[in-house]
Amino acid sequence: MTGRGVNHSELPEAVRRIYPWPGKGLDLEGGRRLHFVDEGKGEPVLMVHGNPTWSFYYRGLIRALSAERRCVVPDHLGCGLSDKPLNWSYRLADHINNLNQLITHLDLRDITLVVHDWGGPIGFGAAIEQPQRFKRLVIFNTAVFEGPVPLRIRMCRWPVLGSVMVRGLNAFLRIALRVGFAKRVASEVRAGYLAPYDSWHHRVAIHRFVQDIPVEHDHATRPLIEELDRRTHMFNQLPTLIVWGEQDFVFNGEVLQEWRIRFPAADIHPLPHAAHFVVEDAQYEIVALLIDFFARHPLSQPV
Repeated sequence: MTGRGVNHSELPEAVRRIYPWPGKGLDLEGGRRLHFVDEGKGEPVLMVHGNPTWSFYYRGLIRALSAERRCVVPDHLGCGLSDKPLNWSYRLADHINNLNQLITHLDLRDITLVVHDWGGPIGFGAAIEQPQRFKRLVIFNTAVFEGPVPLRIRMCRWPVLGSVMVRGLNAFLRIALRVGFAKRVASEVRAGYLAPYDSWHHRVAIHRFVQDIPVEHDHATRPLIEELDRRTHMFNQLPTLIVWGEQDFVFNGEVLQEWRIRFPAADIHPLPHAAHFVVEDAQYEIVALLIDFFARHPLSQPV
């Protein structure tokens, strides 16, 4: 079962106004289609989203950066405007494989990697497999190592109750929209996050991401997270910008401190007025930081 997702034309008009890009598609194995935005020309900026979001999360950065850079922003399989198959694994390793297929398909080089939430493990996982393609890192609230898992998230992993909460009531996404922002968001922004996840079927990836958190010691994804933690040091000499929403109830100050240990040369900007959805809470400030970051760390080789 392919599990076609929502098309751009099916999004509410108010959402299409602030996310105007129909995007492109990459055909994966099994006839599954990965949707991605590809806007602008120049050095590529690869933006990798987390759960329960989609490429919509980066729309402000796409608008601001695509005049001078190529913004490539995929929707993970099961997310956003990508297909939402029921019979796919939704494991971290397979999301990494999909991202690597996109990178190879587009032959992206001299990449600035931008990651948030689950985008951290997925993005760094891809970078570890093709390190020669990556030149700069931008990190928003995420982890590629073991961290705290609050009870409200653990509850979404419980048998039966988790399915009802996440896929039936859409509780994981709705709670994220209540606690993930430090400020009130416009109705069309809220609608944008909700639009691709409008049914039990279309919320399969949200639930599978939660289930793939390696809480248990024998969890299938734990060895891969441990490998990522061991190997991310290979990038700690790359120019790195870390922008952190300090009101994040999951990726808190302890997680940021772990990044400080692993990337001691990083340019770090904690933002006390931002929460988990830091790009939403501090979009204009982040755009200014990115432009300055690019200027201070030009690529050594022309694109």
